[in-house]
Formats: sequence, structure tokens, C-alpha cells
Amino acid sequence: MFHFALFGGLGVLGVGAFAYKKSLQNLEGEDLSRYGGERPADFDVDPEDSGLKSLNQYLVDNFIKPAKSSKTRLEKLADKREMFEQGGLDRSDPDVEYRPDTIKVDGHSIAGSWTLVKDYDVNKRLLYLHGGGGTVGSDISHRPLTTNLAKRTKAAVFTPNYRLMPENPRRASIEDCRAAYRWIIGNGPDGQAKASSLAIAGDSAGGNLSLTTVNWLRSTDLALPNAVVVFSPSVDGTASSPSFKRNLETDLMLQPMIAPLIKLPRLVLLSTLKKMTNYSPTDVDISPIHDSLSDLPPTLIQVSTAEVLHDDAVRYANKLRQAGSPVELQSWSHVPHVFQIFDNYTTTATDALDKAASFLNVHLK
Repeated sequence: MFHFALFGGLGVLGVGAFAYKKSLQNLEGEDLSRYGGERPADFDVDPEDSGLKSLNQYLVDNFIKPAKSSKTRLEKLADKREMFEQGGLDRSDPDVEYRPDTIKVDGHSIAGSWTLVKDYDVNKRLLYLHGGGGTVGSDISHRPLTTNLAKRTKAAVFTPNYRLMPENPRRASIEDCRAAYRWIIGNGPDGQAKASSLAIAGDSAGGNLSLTTVNWLRSTDLALPNAVVVFSPSVDGTASSPSFKRNLETDLMLQPMIAPLIKLPRLVLLSTLKKMTNYSPTDVDISPIHDSLSDLPPTLIQVSTAEVLHDDAVRYANKLRQAGSPVELQSWSHVPHVFQIFDNYTTTATDALDKAASFLNVHLK
């Protein structure tokens, strides 16, 4: 009787283990490790640089410490949104015009604004999709980036305020960014006018939206952009890259958001992410790296070797290259996530923005 009970128990465990493994495989999808590998920084940054030290202290004060407060989740979110907005207002350039505009689509409106510098080219356009984890950010918060790119390219830069979570489902941001691309092809700062050249760019979650939008365009009758530029993009909804754990302590901006999730068992983590987004973690609408990456326009990816999304960038660039799509990956050491927005702290951001603009200027004619 003991033997029957023992073998029966082992059988149940075996079935349970098989079901667990199968569920995990279904959520993880393709093994992306073959696109990874060690990659040193292209540009070394002195970690003792005074500007970088000041920036790191700013991140501790505004991201690490607030996450430990006793406020509710919604209160913290409200504070974060206010901080992002104020940061953009503080960095607004009096010599630049931030012209409001609105996209009307499918019964709702998408507000946003153009970033316009002196002698801008009305027919040369850049659609900029802001980051913020899908929960914060706007055309105002990301003025430091849109202003710098507009100055360096003379393009008319439009940033839509796509719908944010948790008030809206994840799907809403995807739909809004696709609608914004359709719109900007035939609409400029002064009204209806066809663009002669067009690029798309974004950072972090906005980088994700940029890449998924471009991937989606291949299934439409719309023209692909002339170029794509993404800063520290999120590309894999399964969070499988080793840098999620390896760089958790050095990524002062994303650490508060990532730490609670990445410590979960893999099946629990992926199931949680699926519930949060109402998408399978490998769905190409939220995980562009799980899509086919052939026949895509020239793409520039910039990333820091110290952030959790570093390996995502490496894997995406390698898969793009293997698929025959033109790509350039540039990486810097020691700097934070989306360091390009902090040109008021470090000249490394200025260097990266110069390189991004040079790439855009080659393709935006």
C-alpha cells in the first residue's frame, strides 16, 4: 500500500511539474538568449564625474526615496506625474515654440504638441513617443528631448499624449500611437500637408511603442518611416534578459518599478504581467522582439550598460541584424536609463543626442 501511495504521489508531482513547465513555455515563447552575449560599452564614462554623481543623487531623491514612502500607489503615481511635468516645464526653451495640436480619431481626441525651432522644415517630421512606463509622461515632460532633437535636425517634432495606464488599458496607447503615425504623414504644424520625410523616435516605453508601431506598419498600406531612433527601449514583455537582475542595483530610475516584479517566480511574474496588460507577454503588439524583424527601416538604438534594459537592446539589435534590417547600437557605461534627457547634468547626454541627430539627418532629407 505504501508503494502504491508513493508512486501515486510521484505521479501527481510529475503531472504538476509538466503542467508548470508547459504553462511557463507558453508564456515565455522563443528563447531569446541566442541573440544575447556580452557587449562592452562603446563609450566609457567616468563614474566619478561630478555631473554624473549629481544626477545619481537626483535619481535617488526622486525615484528611490519616494518609492519607500507610506503613500498609496495612486498617490505615488500622482506625485510622479507632477514631477515629470514640472521637470519638462523647468527645461522649456523660451526660443522654442511648443504648439498644441489635436488628433481626432475613432470618436476620441489625442492631444499633443509640436516642438518647433527657428527655420524648421515643415515637411521634415519626427513623431516622438515619450516614455514613462506607460503610466506617466507627456509632450511637456519630454520637452528636453524633443527640443534637443528639433534643434539638431530642424524637423517639426510632434509628441502625442497617448492614453496612459491605469486609467486606460494597455491597448489604448498602442492604438493612439498608430493613429498618430497615420495622422502625421499628412498633417504638419500648419494643417494638412504631406511629409516629404518622416522618422519615429521614443524612449523607454515610448521606444517600445515606436518599435511596435513600425513593425505593425508592414501589414498596412502606409509607408515606413525613413528612420527609427530609440533610447533604452523595452522590447521583451517576458523580462528574460539577464540585465534585469544584473543591473537592478545600478538602475536607479527603474529599480523601484522592476524590483518587486523581478523577484517573483517566473510563472507568477509572467502571469502577473499578462493580467496587468491583458496581453500575452510574447504578443508582438507589446513585445517587438518576438515579431519578425525583416524589412525594417534603418534603426538606431542607444542604451546604458548599467541599466536593466541593456540586454534587451543588445538582443533586439542582434535579431534585427540577423534578419537583414539595418541597425546601429550605441552604448555608454555608468549612465542611467534614458540619460539623454539629462543634458543639464552630463555632457554624455549631449554627445548621445549629437549622435542621434546625425543619424536622423542622414535619413531625413
